[in-house]
Amino acid sequence: MTTELGLKQSSLLALNDLSDQQVFGLVDLAIALKGKKLGHSTSALEGRLLAGKNVCLIFEKASTRTRCAAVVAVADEGGQAEYLGKNDIHLGKKESVADTARVLGRMFDGILFRGYSQSTVEGLAAFSGIPVWNGLTDEWHPSQILADLQTAKEAFGRLRGLRFAFVGDGRNNVCNSLMVGCAKVGIDFVNCCPQELSPSAEVVSLAAAAAARNGCVSEVSHDPIEGVRGANVLYTDVWVSMGEESQFQQRLELLRPFQVDMAMADATGNLPAGALIFLHCLPAFHNHQTEVTRELGALEVTDDVFEAPFSKVFDQAENRMHTLKAIMTATMG
Repeated sequence: MTTELGLKQSSLLALNDLSDQQVFGLVDLAIALKGKKLGHSTSALEGRLLAGKNVCLIFEKASTRTRCAAVVAVADEGGQAEYLGKNDIHLGKKESVADTARVLGRMFDGILFRGYSQSTVEGLAAFSGIPVWNGLTDEWHPSQILADLQTAKEAFGRLRGLRFAFVGDGRNNVCNSLMVGCAKVGIDFVNCCPQELSPSAEVVSLAAAAAARNGCVSEVSHDPIEGVRGANVLYTDVWVSMGEESQFQQRLELLRPFQVDMAMADATGNLPAGALIFLHCLPAFHNHQTEVTRELGALEVTDDVFEAPFSKVFDQAENRMHTLKAIMTATMG
């Protein structure tokens, strides 16, 4: 199954690096690998697919899910992972990205990067000579969206014909990647955001081209209630991304009307029919148990939605491990 995807020795820097069929294939591979881990193995996936492989994890940003998912994914398939935080190496400070990449490429079999600049992950891919995977940059988050699509397929048994509504900061890395990823698999997508936080023309164009190929729609709405109508997946993210903390108060004012609450879930029209799930890539400000929410209360999502039976956020978090495993085995295994 891994060789059929045609990704051997390929990097994954943004979802547009993949063909539409490769997106479907990686989702199906992640589901198969999840089954293998749970004891529902198939003969095609027997054995330790990353035996003898060494993976370098370069993290400029803090992480719970990406770091843990990667470490367990590599270990499950017989490989080893080495974590390098921003203070552990000279990347971009005493040493250029190109030089660091050429050193690491002689020691490791793959690199997972989580950081700020898309140009950094592109430089690692250009000079290392080994597969490089984007675990998050300011522009794109492809590995997250593969987990989102896996979660949706597990919930509904299909991807084509579903409708996703993202509500919040419509130009962040998760929403950018969702717009493109959903269009690649035939999912109708609506980006519900304030006008001031609309996606870039480049992202809109990429999503529109993929949607035209696959007979679905990709649109932007500035009315959160009208925008979510008909949604099968209601999705949100934090209102202030890492590195944008200085804009916190401005974002609160812009995004308060876009908080996902039970009234918004009802507005989809799919809640009574059991045809709605809620997703969030986490961490989420949904209760009073963090420093921020003790003072301000819930932000992007209310606790009753986050803890509802239709919330699949922890399935989604687990699936980060399975999709990273799929990416690594397809490109390196």
